[in-house]
Amino acid sequence: MKKNKSGNNFLVQGSILAAAAIIAKIIGMLYRVPLQNILGNEGSGYYSTANEIYAILLMVSSFNMPLAVSRLVSARVQRGEYRNAHRVFLCAVRFSMLIGGVIALVTYVCAGLITKYLLSSELAVYGLRVLAPAIFISAILGTFRGYFQGFSNMVPTAFSQVIEQIVNAVVSLVCADIMFRYGTSLAASQGNDSLAAAWGAAGGTFGTVASISVALIVVMIIYLAQAKTMRLRMRKDHTGVKESQSDIYRELIATIVPVVLSTVVYNITNVVDLGVFSNILQKQGFSEEQTMTIWGIYSGQFRVLMNVPLALASSLSPSVVPSLTAAMEKHDKAEARRKVQTSIRFTMFLTIPCAAGLAALAEPIITMLFTNETGTPLSVGIMQIGSLMIIFYALSTLSTGILQGIGRMREPLIHCCISLVIHLIVLYVLLTTFNLNIYAVVGANIVFAILISIMNAVSIARYLHYRQEIYRTFVVPAIVSVIMAAGAYIAYLGCHMIMGNTISTVIAVCVGVVLYGIGMVSFHGITEEELAGIPKGGTIIRVLRKMGLLR
Repeated sequence: MKKNKSGNNFLVQGSILAAAAIIAKIIGMLYRVPLQNILGNEGSGYYSTANEIYAILLMVSSFNMPLAVSRLVSARVQRGEYRNAHRVFLCAVRFSMLIGGVIALVTYVCAGLITKYLLSSELAVYGLRVLAPAIFISAILGTFRGYFQGFSNMVPTAFSQVIEQIVNAVVSLVCADIMFRYGTSLAASQGNDSLAAAWGAAGGTFGTVASISVALIVVMIIYLAQAKTMRLRMRKDHTGVKESQSDIYRELIATIVPVVLSTVVYNITNVVDLGVFSNILQKQGFSEEQTMTIWGIYSGQFRVLMNVPLALASSLSPSVVPSLTAAMEKHDKAEARRKVQTSIRFTMFLTIPCAAGLAALAEPIITMLFTNETGTPLSVGIMQIGSLMIIFYALSTLSTGILQGIGRMREPLIHCCISLVIHLIVLYVLLTTFNLNIYAVVGANIVFAILISIMNAVSIARYLHYRQEIYRTFVVPAIVSVIMAAGAYIAYLGCHMIMGNTISTVIAVCVGVVLYGIGMVSFHGITEEELAGIPKGGTIIRVLRKMGLLR
């Protein structure tokens, strides 16, 4: 029984991180709604463009630092080498400060060249320059989070993420409003209406810098508060093994470089999509303002909503990596296979119904959240078609983390490169031959995520001798989700006859959640043993027994 508890600890920690990520994403989604309304579709396009470049640069400098540090720290903790684990942390701090500082400086200096020549969106330069300092701060923040995660402690990361998003929401809205009004005055004097949107977008990015700074202060306080416990662990380290800094730096670089490259390729699709999309549409006669408006609807509405369920997969990966690293250090492939199966089932259990629900209630949700009615039909169509992206992006993200956790660092990079090439071919054909406009971006991204998921699954099966269970992991959740989506939509139609859109949508979502839970238990998609392994599983079991759904 003790082994089972230990084996499920990664799921508990992952659930903590997932809960925090969901809260953070909901906060992020909620503040993006008034932000979208302040900036408009064009301003949202500039805001998203600056953030997409920032995200890529962040991946190069620090985004993967938590994963790399947690993997190296976890391996040493498993061997009882607490002093070496702390040495890894100190080396990682110095490494991240150097890399983050250099990239932040280059970003600020070259922001104009990047936005003008790479993305054909020159006015996004203001937002990108504001974001440059955040690259340096994020590099240090990622190292602290990775250190805690290496001890399978996701609480500091989870807590700081929630605080980060709260600060981000407040500062972004205030600064966006101030800078939009400033841009409006500039637009009147210079005769360029787009300046209001561009300066407003720059104001919105102030929130990122402020929030990351606050998050860093939070994790540093937690680190200092736990310093005594860490010193006690190091005093109990009697392994007698002392790694040199040069060895640690070599291993850190050897770990982080393939992870960085694979993550950059994995996430660069959005920037590449924007560049290809903007250039082709402008050649087809669309203006920059029209292109940014369409992209603003795609990125400011659909992708914001999509990121909420995707946070589940993104949150489970950090807890899976140190857990799988520990299993591989013990040469326990059976334990690794159990963790893989549990994590994939848990992710599909949650993301498949989210995708179905967003597709079924696309119009009510868009209408409830966004006030710009001119973009509603396009946004609804994107969400209905793009709901498959949620499932396959979640699966590809998690399976990439699994491969990295078992030490297969090169495979995700190879898979991402192959998928990116095919993705670009599909995108070009859909844009030029079929003239699908923004729907070409959605279709190409679905192909990209499916290809990575398939290739990752083949690699996991090869190296762990793992065979994925299909029926209860994919088939049952899909069937139940279709039933749930139909029930939720019928509930919405019934309520909307006598109530407003917002209340009807909330009721429909609640009906969907209840239907899905009942359906999964009724179709044996989840067992009592699996329920017991998740946080508050005992309470859920007691409620289901009272309802007569479990014996």
